[in-house]
Amino acid sequence: MSVLAQPADESPPSGQSQAIDQSPAIDQSPAIDRSQAVDRSSPAESPHDHRRLGRDLDIFTSDELAGAGFPLWLPNGAAIVAELERYIVEVERRSGYQHVRTPAVGKRELYERSGHWQHFGPDMFPPMPLGRGDNDADADAKAGRDELVLRPVLCPHHALVFRSRLRSHRELPLRIGEVGPQFRMERSGVVSGLTRVRGMILNDAHVFCPLDRAAEEVAAVLQMIDQAYDVLGIQAAHHSLSLRGPAEAGKSYAGSEEMWRKAEVVLRQALDLRGVEYREQPGEAAFYGPKIDVQVYDAQGREFTLSTVQVDLYQPERFDLEYVAPDGSRQRPVIVHRSVLASMERMVAYLLEAYGGALPAWLSPLQVRILPVGPDERDAARRVAQLGLEAGLRMDVDDRDESLGARVRNAQLRKVPYVAVVGAREAAGESVAVRLRDGRQAGVVAVERFVSGVRHAVESRTSDLTLPK
Repeated sequence: MSVLAQPADESPPSGQSQAIDQSPAIDQSPAIDRSQAVDRSSPAESPHDHRRLGRDLDIFTSDELAGAGFPLWLPNGAAIVAELERYIVEVERRSGYQHVRTPAVGKRELYERSGHWQHFGPDMFPPMPLGRGDNDADADAKAGRDELVLRPVLCPHHALVFRSRLRSHRELPLRIGEVGPQFRMERSGVVSGLTRVRGMILNDAHVFCPLDRAAEEVAAVLQMIDQAYDVLGIQAAHHSLSLRGPAEAGKSYAGSEEMWRKAEVVLRQALDLRGVEYREQPGEAAFYGPKIDVQVYDAQGREFTLSTVQVDLYQPERFDLEYVAPDGSRQRPVIVHRSVLASMERMVAYLLEAYGGALPAWLSPLQVRILPVGPDERDAARRVAQLGLEAGLRMDVDDRDESLGARVRNAQLRKVPYVAVVGAREAAGESVAVRLRDGRQAGVVAVERFVSGVRHAVESRTSDLTLPK
C-alpha cells in the first residue's frame, strides 16, 4: 500500500497510512472511488491538492521558524478543526465517554514502560534532559537522569488516568477520550502539507473493560465510525483485520502468544457482530496487538487507513492495571484503542481535496457573506451579519468599492455556501436575495427566516444547502 500519511496508532510508518473518503453532496464534489480517481505524478498540479487549497482559502501556512512538519492553522483552518472537535466530542459524550486533558510530554520511563521506546523509538523525538535548577548536588544528579519525551501516542497517559485510583467493576467499561497533541519524528524528505506532519491533533480514546465485554465495545466503536462516516459523507473501501507478520519482516511485537490469540478472537467476534466483511493483512498490526483498519481511497486513487480499532492486553499488564471484580478479586482490564476521525490535520487535508474546498456549510470557515449593493445598504447588511453572529453563524460583510458581480465571484472563489445580497428593496423590507454556492437562486427571503434556515442547515450538519420552506 502507498505510504502517504503517518498512522494514528502505534504501527510503524511503513504500514498502512490514514485519510478520509467523501461521498457526494448536492452542491459538492463527486465521491471519490478508485474508478474516478486520477493518479497524478505531481499532486500539486491538481486544483484539488490540499496544499493549494489551503493557501488559496487561507486554511493553514508554514514557516521555517516553526519547523518543517508543524503547520500553522490560520483562523479559517482553526474554525474547521473546532467544528470537527465539537462534533466528535458530542458523539462521544452521547456514547458514554468522559474526556480528559493530559500533557504533551512524558518521562522516557513512561514509554519504556508502555513498550513504545523499545518498539517505536525511531519514530519518536529525541529525549530532552531536564535542566539543573538548584545547587543541591544530589538533586542535580537526579534531575540530570530524568528525560522528557514528546509523546508519540496518548495511550500511556490514559493508562495513568485509569490507575489514578483503584477502579470497581461498576465503573467499567470506562471510556476515556481526548482530542490532544502528539508528535512523530517524520523524515524531512516525507514531510508534506497536512498529510505528513510531525505535530498533530488526534481524536483518540481508550476503553477499559473486562475481556468478556471487549467484543461488544469494539462493535460499538465500529457503529460509531459508521455514523460519523454518514455525517461526513465518507465512503469506506473495505475493512482490514491487521495481524502480526513473520519475524523476518523486520517488525517487532510485544506480548505473549496467548495475548495475541485472545485479542484476535475479540476483533473477529466484533466484526461478526456488525456483519462486516474484512480482509486479513498480516504484518500491519500495532506492536502490542491486532487491529481493525477502515480503508478509503484518496483523490489520486491511493489507499489510506482512516479509522482504527485495536485490542491491547499488553499495556494493561505493563502498567499493572486492575479493577475490583464482583467477587472482590483483582482483575486485569483490556484496553480498546480507537480513533474515529484520526488526526485533524489529515482529516482536513482529505476533506479539502474530496470537496475541492467547497465544504458543507457546518464545516465552512465562512458560512455566509453579505453583499450590500451600494453604500446606502451597508448598515442594513451589517444588521443582517450581526443577527447571524448572534445566532452562532460565521458571517461577514463585503462592502468593498467593487462591482457587485466582482464581489459575487470572489465569494464563489472563497467557496462560501451562502451569499446574501442587500439592495434598496431588501433593505426596506428587511430581507435578503439569496444565492447558493452551487449557483441556485433561493429568491428574496426575510432576514430572520434566512438566518434561521442557515442555522438549521448548520446544526443538522447536512451537505444540502437548500433552505427550508
